[in-house]
Amino acid sequence: MHPAIPISLVFFGCCSNVIFLEELIKVYPHSGNTITFFAFVFNCFEGLFITTKFLTKPSAIPLKFYVLMVIFFFIVQTLNNYTFGFNISMPLHMIFRSGSLIANLILGVIIMKKSYKISKYVSVFLITLGIAICTIASASQKEKMASHTGDAAYDYMIWVIGLCLLVLSLFLSARMGIFQEQTYAQFGKHPSEALFYNHFLPLPGFLLIVTDIYSTFKDFNNSDPYTIPAVDVIVPWAWLWLFFNTVSQFICIKSVFILTTECTSLTVTLVVTLRKFVSLVFSILYFQNPFTLTHWVGASLVFLGTLMFVEVLSNFSLYRKLENLLTPEKKKFKI
Repeated sequence: MHPAIPISLVFFGCCSNVIFLEELIKVYPHSGNTITFFAFVFNCFEGLFITTKFLTKPSAIPLKFYVLMVIFFFIVQTLNNYTFGFNISMPLHMIFRSGSLIANLILGVIIMKKSYKISKYVSVFLITLGIAICTIASASQKEKMASHTGDAAYDYMIWVIGLCLLVLSLFLSARMGIFQEQTYAQFGKHPSEALFYNHFLPLPGFLLIVTDIYSTFKDFNNSDPYTIPAVDVIVPWAWLWLFFNTVSQFICIKSVFILTTECTSLTVTLVVTLRKFVSLVFSILYFQNPFTLTHWVGASLVFLGTLMFVEVLSNFSLYRKLENLLTPEKKKFKI
């Protein structure tokens, strides 16, 4: 498959997914777990029928490694979903998750004993600064916004708790990435198999939040009716949007997994980074989310730092000269 196909599908699937996700989250901020549940079930179908042939084909990677991945993955997804119920805006959520390089670098040094070039630390500093600027700007806006409960202090405390959950999710996600890297180095890369087991094994875990999912079911059933013109069928709009969200998310995730087998990790990281930036801009413009000049400065630093981290700018002569000044003896700073 030509790389242009999965790259195009990444942008189409992931960016369109933002529309349906935010439409649902804005009306039903506690529906994240239900959205994730349907995505997990849908993502299992292909792997069940084709990849594992109804679980009769042995896995290339021992299941115990997938179980550990799934524990990380399930906790991270659940934390990300719960943050929407703590007054965290979608743009701030996107920017925080774009700062995953920070957590990866810190844990890479601590756990894997890696060393990095000075330019890597500079890029991480820019990302950290960008996230801090956006967080402070959002905090200022929260003080100006009308209280959701009538108690401004309580609303602010809820928002701070949401930030703490985002930070915890960020580091757990980084730890999961390091574990995956170590596993794939030992057993090789099997993207289709990993996609299936990462979504199939966590399904029993949703029993722990079945009450929350059932509550969302009732909310979706009570949403306004929507007529599908092509078939003249009336359905609650939330269920229709959930279907579109699930399909678009499958296209997004599947395309990223395909891209990892067709391109270098550098290309994959660049594509995902640009996709996040496009999704962020679209979310701001389409949904008219509050985003000030300060937010733009912070977001620009985050994405500039990310591009520096994956060395996209290394092709420019000015950047190479600056890097040579910062690291006169490059051999000392191998990754």
